[in-house]
Amino acid sequence: MYEPIRSKSVHSTMAGASSDFPHRSREEELDIQLAGHLAALLAVTDELRGPAPSADLDTAAERLAAQVTRLRGGRPPLRATASATGDPAALHRRAHTLAGRALVVAASRADTAVAILTAERMDAHAAAIADPKQLSTAH
Repeated sequence: MYEPIRSKSVHSTMAGASSDFPHRSREEELDIQLAGHLAALLAVTDELRGPAPSADLDTAAERLAAQVTRLRGGRPPLRATASATGDPAALHRRAHTLAGRALVVAASRADTAVAILTAERMDAHAAAIADPKQLSTAH
């Protein structure tokens, strides 16, 4: 009634059995995940720089780009073009969420530099959300 299985399973059920496909370590997976969160945060930061340029956002963008480059083994991230359209409040909320996600991963992999950077960005975006007047000068 059923066709018999003719090839080996791709899922190893035996402890210690090696397979032919490469594995990444937990550290490598966390690096990839953290670089992704930081690159997304960088894209939102670049978008915020369009309608409300500020030295704080410029500095944050450069620091984020440096961390993404480090995590990706020297490959710099693609940068978003600043857009004059877009709701600054929504962008700050998105950036706050992304910074929080990056902070969780940075804490998991004990990356103090990124944890500090993302906590600073969370504070800056929370302040911008809390004070609508700051949205025009964006942090």
